[in-house]
Amino acid sequence: MARLLRFPQVLLALALLAASGGLARAQVTPTLESETSVVVPGHPFWIALKLVHAPGWHSYWMNPGTGLPTKVVWKLPPGFTAGEPQWPTPSLIHDETGAISGMGYEGTEVIPIRITPPADLKPGTHVAFEANVSWLMCQQSCVPGKSVLSLWLTAGKDESWNPAVRTEIEAARARLPHSIPGWRVSLQKSPKAFELTLAPDPASAPARTPAASELRFFPESDAVAFDQPQTVDALKGGAFRISIPIVTDPGTVAPARLVGVLRADKGWDAEGRFLGMAVNLAPGEGPPPPARSAAQGAVRSLLATLGLAFIGGLILNLMPCVFPVLGIKVLGFVQQAGAERRKVVLHGVVFSAGVLLSFWTLAGLLAVLRAGGSELGWGFQLQSPAFVFVLAIVMLVFGLSMSGVFEFGLSATSVGSGLQTKSGLTGSFFTGILATLVATPCSAPFLAPALGAALALSTAQSFAVFTAIAVGLSTPYLLLSIFPGAVSVLPRPGAWMETFKQVMAFPLYGTVGFLLWVLAGQVGDTALLNLIFGIVLIAMGAWIYGHWCTTARKPGVRRAGGLAAVAVLALGVWAGWPAAPAPGGITWEPWSAARVAELRAEGRPVYIDFTARWCATCQANKRIVFGSADVLRAFREKKIVTLRADWTNRDPAITAELARWNRSAVPFDLIYLPGKPKPVELPELLTPEIVLNAIK
Repeated sequence: MARLLRFPQVLLALALLAASGGLARAQVTPTLESETSVVVPGHPFWIALKLVHAPGWHSYWMNPGTGLPTKVVWKLPPGFTAGEPQWPTPSLIHDETGAISGMGYEGTEVIPIRITPPADLKPGTHVAFEANVSWLMCQQSCVPGKSVLSLWLTAGKDESWNPAVRTEIEAARARLPHSIPGWRVSLQKSPKAFELTLAPDPASAPARTPAASELRFFPESDAVAFDQPQTVDALKGGAFRISIPIVTDPGTVAPARLVGVLRADKGWDAEGRFLGMAVNLAPGEGPPPPARSAAQGAVRSLLATLGLAFIGGLILNLMPCVFPVLGIKVLGFVQQAGAERRKVVLHGVVFSAGVLLSFWTLAGLLAVLRAGGSELGWGFQLQSPAFVFVLAIVMLVFGLSMSGVFEFGLSATSVGSGLQTKSGLTGSFFTGILATLVATPCSAPFLAPALGAALALSTAQSFAVFTAIAVGLSTPYLLLSIFPGAVSVLPRPGAWMETFKQVMAFPLYGTVGFLLWVLAGQVGDTALLNLIFGIVLIAMGAWIYGHWCTTARKPGVRRAGGLAAVAVLALGVWAGWPAAPAPGGITWEPWSAARVAELRAEGRPVYIDFTARWCATCQANKRIVFGSADVLRAFREKKIVTLRADWTNRDPAITAELARWNRSAVPFDLIYLPGKPKPVELPELLTPEIVLNAIK
């Protein structure tokens, strides 16, 4: 009935399309953005269609219910293909009476679209994308809207990523319907309804069991009622049965399969990232073999992390402060238990319990820190440049410690030494705690990767990671308590362990390099120089601490060295701290003489920046001028096209162009203004005021 009541409004909206386009655009702001400004031949990439709705307004999903879906008609360059729009999980739309009136989106929604370029695309080619977008906007009444959106990109050998757009697209793709592991889904059909049954999979428990009130099915077919109540019954064992009414109007044919999205309002996973479960079933059919989904990828990633954490726990036993204790402790079990096998094994189990309790305590402290951190806005930690930078610092400091630049305090090995002399199971239990105390400060570098992973996971998953480390650390003790004769086959402690520790520092240095590469993609190449400079200062601060703060130094020297180390470390953090890229930053096209001539013939203002990575002045200009909000605003208002001539590598065309202007070095900047035959030449050192005055 709601469908019939709203349909005349849709017809009226279509009749008023030409006259109401301005009003529609006032209620939604459509934009087209690419995750990269450089297209690589044969490499697919994503474009984001972003719809920003005015408060109280909404647009519609692929099956709108009573409205009309958003449509995109492409005008693509030759050889390019565009995939179907990827529709994020929708929400229910209600009218002013509270009745369900459709399925769609409110607020800001991003619809990803996959574009595939041809393999024979020539680098340097400028390609234009045009999308004719139409949508229907409704509040108390409906108004259609349309817009022609354009996007210019350039073909090249390597992508030039837009971190902000990539983040939006990845978040939108996480909201797409997925195959959700941990559930067995089946379907039955009656004359009036589909019966969808969900039961936890005994072989793989669900990540989260939603409440019955959260569940709602969104059908793709209009032969399945979208606006009628759906009955959700909670069954034993965490299962659900959902009754989904079928449209029984004359002439309507019920679909042979149930296709759509089962939404859980708080998500199918603990973090609430995956809202929609993809459903495509025929009556009497179980789920089709699920494709690898983002949720499954997360499960596999967690299993891999647990495996690495277990191996890291094993490696802890090879560190100089832990390894010599291994055999001694097992022999101590034998002496305490009177060499009776059952008691020896029991001592090994109790010792392992002490290790587990210690690591769970560390995990609890981490959970408290993460709770405070989330209030500070960590969000998705590994997508935060600040978090990645801190993680790089941690890896660097641990690597320097393993290389001998400085040492973590070894006095912790004496903490609780009296506990070793305790007899019985109590002594074994506290020995397990002592093993953790000894391992943690002496070999913290090996805990760094696991700690980084634990910070990026949920609290429950963090506890699992720390449990895996504890099991890895205690496994040799437990095995040697079961097989005490194996102590004789262990390699003897010696200088090889120090060499092993130093060699294992290099994987951490490699991780630092990888994290810096990640940061370059998040904050842009311009900030990479600051990051590297900050890392060098932090390494210098660690060296000062290791050289001047040892116990061999006088107290006054240690205090001065400590203050100097803290000051240099703080300076390094300040210098390298990654600033988020300014929204709506300048998009640079590669320079070519033909492109300049083309833009001038169109009467458009053109700004040309001759630059190179190895040019320090160029990097300063980028940071000071092109990061200025006033300059960005002026460029947008005057619709200035920005071209960059990158002279990092030898380029005869750029060399010739510089020579034409009697220049042999960079930086060099030109501004072509409409109506003026000659460009404005700017000085080498730029300020925002110089640029703003030149474009007046």
